[in-house]
Amino acid sequence: MPDVLAADAAHILRRSRELVAPALAGAIGGLHPWVGEMAGYALGRCEVGGGTAAHSPGKGVRQALAVLGAEAAGAPAEAGVPAAVAVELVHTFSLLHDDIMDGDAMRRGRPAVWKAYGTGPAVLAGDALFALAVETLVAAPATPHLAGAVRQLTGALNDLVRGQADDLLFAHRPWTGPEAVGAAEYAAMAEHKTGALLGCALALGAQLAGAQRQAVVALDRAGRHLGVAFQIADDLLGIWGDPSITGKPVHSDLRQGKKTFPVLAALNAPGRSALAELLASRTALDDAAVRRAAVLVEQAGGRTAALCEARRHLAAADVLLADAALAPRPVEDLRTLLASLAHRAV
Repeated sequence: MPDVLAADAAHILRRSRELVAPALAGAIGGLHPWVGEMAGYALGRCEVGGGTAAHSPGKGVRQALAVLGAEAAGAPAEAGVPAAVAVELVHTFSLLHDDIMDGDAMRRGRPAVWKAYGTGPAVLAGDALFALAVETLVAAPATPHLAGAVRQLTGALNDLVRGQADDLLFAHRPWTGPEAVGAAEYAAMAEHKTGALLGCALALGAQLAGAQRQAVVALDRAGRHLGVAFQIADDLLGIWGDPSITGKPVHSDLRQGKKTFPVLAALNAPGRSALAELLASRTALDDAAVRRAAVLVEQAGGRTAALCEARRHLAAADVLLADAALAPRPVEDLRTLLASLAHRAV
């Protein structure tokens, strides 16, 4: 990533995190102390036992999108803070439960919450964050747009659950044949699982700021396209990512047999038989087998196809931003974030 682009994106993310941090800390502070500690651990704010975090928090992409959504509607950044807190809490809740469902022991380079505290406590903390997200939004300053904002969030939550359900069901589908997962099914899963919350972040900030309906819809659609690109980027990182960056073992998705875009694309390419035979093995893939699978996916064009598809969705998001009636400076900041996310893996 060019140094200037990286620096600009980092500044945008840092500005939003600093703006949202007091409200986020206040929301977490109202939880049961033990549950609040787990939430703080998940957010990178503390270690097990409540000590000062030795681990940096996440980038806060969804927080930034909510703040920029409000600014794009012509409002001050502060108008997007309740939306930013709500979507960050939902995102964290979803990660807690996803790690349990997927059996992922590591998150951002350290034990996942369920490994650090236990499965039951992690489920409880996720439930608390879910409830807190809705409560945070309902408690936002009353405006004529608040009811619509709550509907926006609950709709995104329903989509998120739908996407996660499909992702889990995909694991039981064959790799090839009439019952195999198709490209359209994957796109719908990715839009629901990842895109819905990114779209909600952008739209929610704008909605609380009183944006016109057309602008809210455009921002939601742009975020959903971004989410599909984001999910494909995760797929790429799950196969070829550097563990020091991803915080997960190399080839983790292949080892788990996840139906990711690069693999699905490779299985639809000529010369896929060796890959299909390897993936159809009834025994768990060992280290040598997953390395071989990664090579076969790349040779069949799966990596290239994923890059192209991610770029296509990023371009679609950019067109939606260009066509919407939004304040120009926040839109430029959004474009900077889109460009930086494009370099994440694409």
